[in-house]
Amino acid sequence: MIEIEARLDELEQLGLSRRMRLVSGPQGPRVVLDGKPVLLLCSNNYLGLADHPAVREAAADAAMRWGVGAGGSRLVSGTMTIHRRLEERLAAFQRRQAALLFGSGYLANVGVVSSLARAGDVVFSDELNHAAVVDGCRLSRADVFIYEHGDVEHLEWGLREAEGRGALIVTDGVFARDGDLAPLPELVELAERWDVRLVVDDSHGVGTLGSGGRGAVAEAGCEDGVDVVIGSLGKALGSYGAYVVCDQPMARYLATSARSLIHSTAPSPPAVAGALAALTLLEQQPRRVEKLQANAALLRSELAAAGFDVPGSGHSPIVPLALGDAATALRSCERALERGVFAQPLLPPQVPLDGAGLRLAVMASHSKSELRDAARALAQAARAAGAVQSEPRRAPQPAPIREPAAVAPGPRARHAELWDDGEGELWVEQRRPVIAAEAVQASGRPFDAELDGPPAPRASRRAAQTAQGIFDVEAPASVVEHAA
Repeated sequence: MIEIEARLDELEQLGLSRRMRLVSGPQGPRVVLDGKPVLLLCSNNYLGLADHPAVREAAADAAMRWGVGAGGSRLVSGTMTIHRRLEERLAAFQRRQAALLFGSGYLANVGVVSSLARAGDVVFSDELNHAAVVDGCRLSRADVFIYEHGDVEHLEWGLREAEGRGALIVTDGVFARDGDLAPLPELVELAERWDVRLVVDDSHGVGTLGSGGRGAVAEAGCEDGVDVVIGSLGKALGSYGAYVVCDQPMARYLATSARSLIHSTAPSPPAVAGALAALTLLEQQPRRVEKLQANAALLRSELAAAGFDVPGSGHSPIVPLALGDAATALRSCERALERGVFAQPLLPPQVPLDGAGLRLAVMASHSKSELRDAARALAQAARAAGAVQSEPRRAPQPAPIREPAAVAPGPRARHAELWDDGEGELWVEQRRPVIAAEAVQASGRPFDAELDGPPAPRASRRAAQTAQGIFDVEAPASVVEHAA
C-alpha cells in the first residue's frame, strides 16, 4: 500500500511537487492567475478560439436547444444530431470517409490502440508518445516495442524481430514535450512494407500545421498512408473532446469495439457546438494558422537572441526551454511569474533529470510586443534562478509574409479578408496549395534492414531489450522515457 503522506514528502524533497493554479476568466493571451494578471504562455488554446465570441455564442445556444449533457453513451442515447453534424464536418475537413467523436483525447487514444491490438500482437510505440498512447498499449495486452524517439532504424529492427506479429505503429504527430514532428513519410513506408497499421495522434498538429490547419499528417502529405488520425477539440479548436478520422469500416469497428467510447457519456452538446463554430472559423480564416506560426517563430528567435537553445520544430507552437534540474526549472517558473509570465515547468520523469525546464505554448492571439517582452522576462527569470545560458546572440529575423490584399478572381477564388494583429499589421486570408506528397517523400530513404543489415547499436537500451525480451512494456529501459 502506498503511504500517501510519505510519498508527498518525497516529491516535495525532490522538487517534483505540483499544485493547481487558479485561472480567473477565459483562456485569452492574458489571464488573472491566483489573483494576479499575467501573460499566458502555457495554454493549448493555440488559435485563440476558446474565448472567441462566435464560439461562446454557439455553445450557449446549444445549451438552450439540446441541454447541457448528452445523457448517455454514444451507443445508448448519447448520439444527437449535433454530434453527427460535427462528425460529418470533421470528416470533410480532414478529407476522410468518416469521423467518430470521443469524450477526450485520452479516451480516443486508449480506445483506438486497445481496439487495434490484442494479446500476442506487437505494438510499436515512439518512446516520447503521450501517456494516453502508453496506457492504450498497456490496456491492449499486446507486447510493446518502444523504439527510440523518431528513430526509423530502431523501428525497422523491431519490426523484423516481431516476425510477423506486428499490429500497428503508433506515434504522436507533434510531440507534446518538445514540439518536434514525427518522421511520418518514413513511418508510412515502413507500415506499408511490413503490413501493419499506422495510427497518428495529431492533437497538437490539427489547427497549427498543414494546409488550412489540417495537421502534421496533411503537412507531410501522408493522409493516404495513415489508417487512423486522432485529433483534439480541446486545443486549437478551443472546446473539449476529441475525434478520430478513418475509413468507414474502421469507424464502424471502433464504434463497437473501443471501450472508452462504449462506456463513456457522449461529449456535451455545448462543447460540440463550440467545436463546430471553431472549425467554421478555421475554415473561413486559415491565416490564423500562419499568424500562429509567425508568433512561434518570433518567440523562438527572441529566445535564441537571449541565449537559449530552443529545440523542436520551428513551425510548432510548442517551445521547450531546457534549464537544468527540477529545482532550477521550478525557480524559473516562479521568477517568471514575478515578472508577469505564466509558463509551466517540464519536470522528470517527463524529461531527463538534467533536462528540466519550461514548456511554452504560443497563441495566434498573442501580439508581437507581448512575445518580445515575454522572452526578456524569461531570460531574466532563468538567470535569477541560476540557469546557465549561452552568450546572447543576434536573432535571425523571420521572413516577412507578403501577400496581395485580394485573391485574383477566378472560378474558385474568393476575396481575401484582412484582420489586424493589434499592432497595425494586417494579415491577409488566402488559400495555399497542398504540398505534394512526392516532394516530401523524396527527401530520403528510410533504413532498410534487408539491404543495409542490422543497425549499429546506438544506446545500451537496445542490448537491454535483447537480453530481457524486446516486447516488454514494463522494461526499465523503455517505459520511463514516455512523456506524461
